[in-house]
Amino acid sequence: MKAGPRAGGLRLVRRVFPLAAPVILWLVPWWVLVFGGQDWPVWVKAGGSVLAVLGLAGMPYAMIRGHGPRQEDAAAIVGDTLLGVVWVVFTWSVLLGILLRVALVLGDVGNGVQRARIVVYTVLAVSALLLSWGLWEARRVPRVRQVDIELERLGAGLDGTRVAVITDTHYGPLDRARWSAKVCSAVNSLNPDLICHVGDIADGTADRRRAQAEPLGSLHAPLGRVYVTGNHEYYSQAQGWVDRMTELGWHALRNRHLVAERGGDLLVVAGVDDVTAEHSGLPGHRAHIEGALEGVDQDLPVLLLAHQPKFVEQAAAAGVDLQISGHTHGGQMWPFHHLVRIDQPVVAGLSRHGRRTQLYTSRGTGFWGPPFRIFAPSEITLLVLRAAGRTAEERTV
Repeated sequence: MKAGPRAGGLRLVRRVFPLAAPVILWLVPWWVLVFGGQDWPVWVKAGGSVLAVLGLAGMPYAMIRGHGPRQEDAAAIVGDTLLGVVWVVFTWSVLLGILLRVALVLGDVGNGVQRARIVVYTVLAVSALLLSWGLWEARRVPRVRQVDIELERLGAGLDGTRVAVITDTHYGPLDRARWSAKVCSAVNSLNPDLICHVGDIADGTADRRRAQAEPLGSLHAPLGRVYVTGNHEYYSQAQGWVDRMTELGWHALRNRHLVAERGGDLLVVAGVDDVTAEHSGLPGHRAHIEGALEGVDQDLPVLLLAHQPKFVEQAAAAGVDLQISGHTHGGQMWPFHHLVRIDQPVVAGLSRHGRRTQLYTSRGTGFWGPPFRIFAPSEITLLVLRAAGRTAEERTV
């Protein structure tokens, strides 16, 4: 069978991007800021060139030591931070290097050298501002995003059910134990009926990130706390994270379901392993929708946890009412969301797939890698489930 354009594009990106990206990310800003007609003194050109070479060599080296077999947290912090910085400088070197320069020419502002220097100063100022703001956005407790979702099979007794969603916490090299405690406090303050963690708990094993994950045990909800694995668990001994979440009082929905009751009506809460699980080599780990829904009453509404939005094709085929996903981070650092769209059908928010199935994709609660969020704010999500056809007066909440 011939691969579709999405699959072909994804394969091409996976082959070329890791090799070409570091070179492009560092050489484009180097040319725009140092050799783009500014007529800098020799020492500026030499210094800029040295920085570009050090970044080009140092960033991959630090990331390999940080995220490879050595798992050195200090190296990961350096490599991830450099990646975030150069991404922003690259983006605005390209945009302002073209658009601002054209505007300056059309406005007859200065000569060639002066225009080139205006571009440099503007790129550096915009980058510094965005990086400062992005660092604050990444480290703060996420704002709560409330979304009402109407489900046609939801019983009246379940109308107003409050589902709190956290995902992509990515506990990692930067110690965020206090941040984790504040996030859990914020979730508890929502008085949710059900709490979901939709995967990518951490970068690192359960033993290594134990302190950062500890506050997850303080969450409480009458209908329970449920969890599914993300792809990053499979880089960090996934079974250890399943066991750790069970130890903290969570139900790990590994291709299984539970039935929640509220107001005399029932809701099926199901979950599947991440789509990468089957290639992890761990016995029994795979995304299996049939196993998750085995024995389910066909008349009951189904809420499905699946880490990656692209699982929604299988969810829709199985007649799931609502899939909750994460994984995308909303792009995390604009304009990275354009690359995310190559791999996923949705980047963030509520979408409909087929006649019945809806998908809510969270932008994530934490961040991965670069400690920045730019035009893609993190979120704690409160989904309020609504029974179809009820008037405002009939609502329970």
